[in-house]
Amino acid sequence: MSGTAQPADLFAGVEESAALIDVSCSREKVWPVLAAYEDALPEAIIAFRVATNSHHEGEFDCRFTLPRSIDPYLRARAHGFITETGRPAESLLADIQRHCPIDSYGIDFGIVGGFRKIWVYFPGGSSQSLAKLRDLPSMPPSLTENFAFFADRGLAEKVDVVAIDYRGGTVNLYFTGFPDELRRPSEVLAMHHAMGMPDPSEQMLRFCEKSFGFYATLSWDSPRIERIAFSVKTQDPLSLPARLGPKIEHFVKNVAYGRDDPKMVYAAMTSSGEEYYKLQSYYRFRERSRLDLMPSIDHADVA
Repeated sequence: MSGTAQPADLFAGVEESAALIDVSCSREKVWPVLAAYEDALPEAIIAFRVATNSHHEGEFDCRFTLPRSIDPYLRARAHGFITETGRPAESLLADIQRHCPIDSYGIDFGIVGGFRKIWVYFPGGSSQSLAKLRDLPSMPPSLTENFAFFADRGLAEKVDVVAIDYRGGTVNLYFTGFPDELRRPSEVLAMHHAMGMPDPSEQMLRFCEKSFGFYATLSWDSPRIERIAFSVKTQDPLSLPARLGPKIEHFVKNVAYGRDDPKMVYAAMTSSGEEYYKLQSYYRFRERSRLDLMPSIDHADVA
């Protein structure tokens, strides 16, 4: 997809794409979000996300970027997507805005479950300090509990993106440009052991060797790391060592948008021991964007 995007066009794209994995698109759920951020759509990077785990069964996610001039939280609250209850998650974006430089934002919503996440992108080339994030008043205390886990692996200055999940009550910290040794199977195993998680499958270990970064999920309700996921950018997701399953394979082969754009694939392990994969495909990609700068692999790299 290129050129401008209007709510009606994007709604049609969401509806058509979600049908490929047998998810019905409700206008009552989707249209209000598209209309609320309509002014950002013409220049946004727009992506669709599908996943193999049971939690996302029957869901289809849409996400798009926003300029720094739009406060995504204030707009979500004004349109009734977020109702304030006094939870610390509701203060985290404001804390980040006060203490950290910001390049841009993004939002994520499920076409069944509704508004979910806000992303905060830090300026390219100037990753954020983990210590500064740790000291924010509303950051989950679990970051303090696990600070050494990240710092000991050379990640203390490598946070590029923060995502706040208002529905799930969690925070994702995204690390890119991380040390090469973290991709090695022995180190991936060691990371999972340190988090008290089961060993990843051999398939996932081979997947992680191709990754450009990973993210960790923290919550306010537990001192442990809730999830870790490794990221791969590729033109050919079906060539990856990943169990995408028949629905996602059908989606990859038949989605009408972004055929020539790269795809993002994530291999995740939760604290419960569930291993699963997520695919992010683009309705509209932007060349010379931060996403375009992330290293990609081709079929030869996977073999």
